[in-house]
Amino acid sequence: MLARHASHPRQTLVAVFVAWKALLLAVALGSAVAPSYDTSTTLMLRRNESDLSIVTRLTRWDALYFTQSARRGYQFEQEWAFNAALPLIVSVLVKGARLLGAEVDGTGALEAASGIVVAHAAHLFAALMLHELTLKLFSRRPLAFLSALLHILSPAGLFLSAPYAESLCAFFSFAGYYVLASISALPKGSLSWTGGQILAGAIFGLATASRSNGLLNGLPFAVECLMILPPLLASPTDLKVIAALFGPVTGGLLVATGFVVPQALAWLRYCSGASEPRAWCARAVPSIYSFVQEHYWGVGLFRYWTPSNVPLFILAAPVLGLLIVSGLDVMSRPSGLAQSPTAERQAPPRNGAASPLVFSMATTQVLLAVLAITTYHVQIITRIASGYAVWYWWVAGCLLDDGADGRRRGLGNKIVTFSVMYAAIQGVLFASFLPPA
Repeated sequence: MLARHASHPRQTLVAVFVAWKALLLAVALGSAVAPSYDTSTTLMLRRNESDLSIVTRLTRWDALYFTQSARRGYQFEQEWAFNAALPLIVSVLVKGARLLGAEVDGTGALEAASGIVVAHAAHLFAALMLHELTLKLFSRRPLAFLSALLHILSPAGLFLSAPYAESLCAFFSFAGYYVLASISALPKGSLSWTGGQILAGAIFGLATASRSNGLLNGLPFAVECLMILPPLLASPTDLKVIAALFGPVTGGLLVATGFVVPQALAWLRYCSGASEPRAWCARAVPSIYSFVQEHYWGVGLFRYWTPSNVPLFILAAPVLGLLIVSGLDVMSRPSGLAQSPTAERQAPPRNGAASPLVFSMATTQVLLAVLAITTYHVQIITRIASGYAVWYWWVAGCLLDDGADGRRRGLGNKIVTFSVMYAAIQGVLFASFLPPA
């Protein structure tokens, strides 16, 4: 089947996607042979834990918060740690189902099922979008196919099937970068280029509304502003140069809207006119997200650096290392992916105008790894890394390397093996409500 990718890459990707999801869902159902670690799902859905139900097996950990938020909105303060895009989409789908006559039992089962559908659809669209993005940037069909295939087989596993926001964030991120790649060769400041910058920013804003790490997608706009700065300093009254700033500045602001708008809504609820404002209302930057992450989940600079969390750092080390090594390598030669590893080094890179964009994407990936090491719950890196394209390109490049010693290809094969094994093992743990999550 994989041999058909040259002539039918998208159909092959869909077929692999279906087969991989079938395997993961079978793993999830198979976990029902043992009792789950936690009963939160069965209490919420009012179901027996031994039921062979995909909804029951996939509504675990954070999925409970997303599902409840979709059912009745944000009711408790700690729920504001979970971004609104997925609950809003699920809520709209459930309302549509009600109009069509679907029965809603009020437990959140329909919301959970809808979230599972959204996660699967977003994951498939993300894989196809990554394929198109890679073609747009590098014009290498094998690289595009393998990169999309690697995204399907991501170590994130069931997190891209459950009612979680990772697949949505990945899709919107890849879509935003596709827009930026499409306009990379246009004259800066032109109407089409400016419109593309704004459109990409709006799409990235949806990624931020899905997951807060979507804010890192603002880096390409900052890079564009820095590139425009020298001519602006040289000719501060040049209207064309000033106009060129409008696109990236507006785009960057739109990236932030997915984060800022929920903070403003929370401030209106808990701070503005409240008889007993919450403690975070008096902060210089009154962000409920930052407070909730710190107060309820223990997130903060070096707060996760405790002896008891050493196993989690070890567990996250392979993905962290992959993000950093691949990111730094691509940062050092952002146009290198546009040609075969064994191609003549002096050959001019294709689509050189996109090199700053690729550099920004690689830098964003490295920043994510640094934040995971210093600030986040480090174990989540295996799932949030799914929305970053550079490491897929790098591994795909390894698999395509036909060097004499075969080291890079061997490394690529080992990474694929790790991804598949990790996703399968993690699938059993996740469906059984066992850590890490």
